[in-house]
Amino acid sequence: MQFKVFPDSAAGAAVADAVPDRTHQTVIVHPSGRPWIIGRWRDDEIVLAAEGPRRLALLGHTSVTPQRLSASLQRIRTVSDLDALAGTVPGSFHLVAALDGVVRVQGSISSARQVFYGSVAGTTVAADRPQCLSALTGSGIAEELLPVRLLAPWPPWPLSERCLWRGIDALGMGHYLEMSQDGRARTVRWWSPPEPSLPLEAAAERVRAALNDAVAARAGSARTISADLSGGMDSTSLCFLAADRTDHLVTTRWEAADPADEDQAWAGRAAAALPDARHLVLARSSAPVWFAGLTEPDPDIEAPFAWIRTRARLAYMARQVAEHGSATHLTGHGGDELFANTPLYLHTLARTNPLRAVRYLRANRAIYRWPAGATVRALLNRSSFGHWLATSAESLTAPVREFGVAPEFGWGISYRSAPWASGDAIAAARRQLREAALSDPEPLAPLRAQHAALQDVRLCGDTLRRVDRHTRRFGVSWHAPFVDDRVVEAALSVRFEDCAMPDRYKPVLTAAMRGTVPDHVLGRSTKSEYSADAYAGLRRHRTELLDLCEDMRLARLGLVDARVLRSTLESLPHSSITLMPLISTFAGEIWLRSLPATSRVADLSGGRR
Repeated sequence: MQFKVFPDSAAGAAVADAVPDRTHQTVIVHPSGRPWIIGRWRDDEIVLAAEGPRRLALLGHTSVTPQRLSASLQRIRTVSDLDALAGTVPGSFHLVAALDGVVRVQGSISSARQVFYGSVAGTTVAADRPQCLSALTGSGIAEELLPVRLLAPWPPWPLSERCLWRGIDALGMGHYLEMSQDGRARTVRWWSPPEPSLPLEAAAERVRAALNDAVAARAGSARTISADLSGGMDSTSLCFLAADRTDHLVTTRWEAADPADEDQAWAGRAAAALPDARHLVLARSSAPVWFAGLTEPDPDIEAPFAWIRTRARLAYMARQVAEHGSATHLTGHGGDELFANTPLYLHTLARTNPLRAVRYLRANRAIYRWPAGATVRALLNRSSFGHWLATSAESLTAPVREFGVAPEFGWGISYRSAPWASGDAIAAARRQLREAALSDPEPLAPLRAQHAALQDVRLCGDTLRRVDRHTRRFGVSWHAPFVDDRVVEAALSVRFEDCAMPDRYKPVLTAAMRGTVPDHVLGRSTKSEYSADAYAGLRRHRTELLDLCEDMRLARLGLVDARVLRSTLESLPHSSITLMPLISTFAGEIWLRSLPATSRVADLSGGRR
């Protein structure tokens, strides 16, 4: 899907990049007759209502009918009255409304549906991708933002959401864009994280209902749906929910590089409990491995692609499920971000339920072998989000810590620069972190665990949005029900003492899926890791990756020492944790190589476009 939204006063112009064959360009007009929404989408990706001079559109996937939208449109008086509708509709979509000359545009909490906006000839225009707006404005990329994008495993919020296209902004979480007839616009906050107050049983019921609705929003009239069945609890849950809503379910699982990978056994149990489904095992002998095809440019030039290492695998999977009749694929990504236990919960729990926190701390210390003194110091830390950002700037080159050294109860994980990052790149990243800290940014949520969860959910949504564009080129749309707004809200509503239990794996999701997923499948308490896949892919494609080290665009910009990177590829480090910077580096390099010539840059030390 692709679109641009214009205020009532704008004439509008269409700019398109690569789009799937099943879409066609459509123009929806204002009551005035001027273009309002110009874009490409499938017939089942828009719900539109009109009442006199008013318009309301949902672009994406939802089970809401045009009749319900029309009824809502009759009741509202201003764009702010749409808050109630936006806070109850299931699915994943952009909401666009035109009321009495005012336009409201918004995406999703997770950024799976993002809104970008900028000024075109003095008029604010919104779109779902920044490169379309840049084509209208004639601006290039903001090369000064690249150094922080090379941090591993990803840049911290809010730097992670700064648009790399000059003059284009990304709409913040929980905000909508209000566009007036005179071409001006402002952002308005309409959503805030819920209080984590629901006990486990009530929260599980809410999660169950939200996930059911999320899957139903994708099922629609589709006779065939495909879904990941990796063996993890998240994808397994979606498969059982989807099995009741479609005539034909096709599941996919990648054959692991590690023969001891537990995913295979758990996926087998789940597949046996779904005898009517068609189960595809994507074999290593025929499927691409990690880091395949990286020398090919990326048609989606919004930003560096976080899953660049598996881009070829995604295309392969899309082709496979398309051959089995699926145009809609469900993935369990987002479940870890919402339901996995994280020690960050302990920081808040120590202040809200000290007795329960003591019990949980003892268990976590036994699991992670945290020293008592370091644990107490971490719990007593009350630093602001801004102070934490500034501290992160100072630790970019520190050695990667092992889990047993000390707990981290800050506002997120630790960030590191790559060993091959230049001194200028590290200095620039530090400077941007410090500048962000000085602006005293408000975190995504006042509680550290909720802030960290929302940051991860938005990073996940951002990536999945890009995955969807990639797989659509092969006729398959990619859906992540876990990052739908209603599911995110439900997951954030549970009490910390019920989601932080150290002796139970994903207790909220387990409780929510009881009765839907068989108990013998729901009982998993472990999670696999994929370092074997990383090493296997790096070794198989070492030659192509070394080719990328020749005439590196990142080296031209003064951000990377290609010789150090080459040395790393020729002699891979023993710890897989140290491989993480490779992904952000290659994502940045391929993005720069994929940009049109008019958007490229020369160097950071005074070069010109």
